[in-house]
Amino acid sequence: MRLDHVSFAAGPDGLASTAQRIGGLLGTEFVDGGVHPRFGTRNMILPLAGGTYVEVVEVLDHPASDKAPFGQAVRARSALGGGWMGWVVAVDDIALIESRLGREAVKGNRHRPDGTELLWRQIGVNGLISDPQLPFFIEWHSPADLHPSSGATGEFSLACLEIAGDPQRVSEWLGETVEAPLEDVKVEWVAPNGTPGIVAVQIQTPQGLVRI
Repeated sequence: MRLDHVSFAAGPDGLASTAQRIGGLLGTEFVDGGVHPRFGTRNMILPLAGGTYVEVVEVLDHPASDKAPFGQAVRARSALGGGWMGWVVAVDDIALIESRLGREAVKGNRHRPDGTELLWRQIGVNGLISDPQLPFFIEWHSPADLHPSSGATGEFSLACLEIAGDPQRVSEWLGETVEAPLEDVKVEWVAPNGTPGIVAVQIQTPQGLVRI
């Protein structure tokens, strides 16, 4: 179990402008990630060190976005003006999570602009919708060299997640201590009585630490 990526829902200015704004703050550029046909969404990504990445995602005018929980989550966060939507934990065997949560994972795929198709299974988005401090889980089926973090220069890395919520609640959801998937990333638990979810993400850049 490890931290895989963090998701930022595009604001009213749309995917490209939101990614360009965040990239400008960091001093780098996001790349076009392509479309998630099963979810009715598309993303732009920034590969980071340590096998992690940031995605900026927007919902498409597509029936899938109304049916798929991930599309619903993106639409809801964008409707609030955009912002951090959630964090995602990668697991080697998602069947263990399926057994614990009592439901099946759904298939996910994304078609990159170069035609490459990425494949995975995910579970727990409904948990994120009901309680945004909770991550959802992903098991990658594509080769490691196709993981969205590939191509990272090593100059940019996730330094800290600021999460409003209760670490005990998150540990119960994970089935193990919350520190397990976050051993290389600092977590600051803030605003325990506030609205749960990611408050900010700190990213180490060549120019120093940037808080988004």
